[in-house]
Amino acid sequence: MKILLDAQLPRSLVKQLETMGCDVLHTVDLPEGNRSTDLTISSVADGDGRVAFSKDDDFIQSHLLRGSPARLLIVATGNIGNQELAALLIGVLPELIRLFESHALIQLSRKALIVRH
Repeated sequence: MKILLDAQLPRSLVKQLETMGCDVLHTVDLPEGNRSTDLTISSVADGDGRVAFSKDDDFIQSHLLRGSPARLLIVATGNIGNQELAALLIGVLPELIRLFESHALIQLSRKALIVRH
């Protein structure tokens, strides 16, 4: 799976997800870095066939109203340590890969994956 991690998610996730076979880009790697606009992030994700991973609820509205980003994971875990977040994402990654084959909007909480669209 190709992933674009938004600025609120730690860059340390890149290597961890790559070890699981994912192609991962973080906003810090974009020309404007973590100052990239939501529109830029959505455009890069869509243009490159990536799933946008974000904690930013604004992406939900953009996804529902404009269809961009085309595929979106909303991380709704509240305050969570980087190691706990990484363990959570790695634990559900096989299921996420399967779900994103047929779904476009998924929410990740500490306890569940919720298919929204």
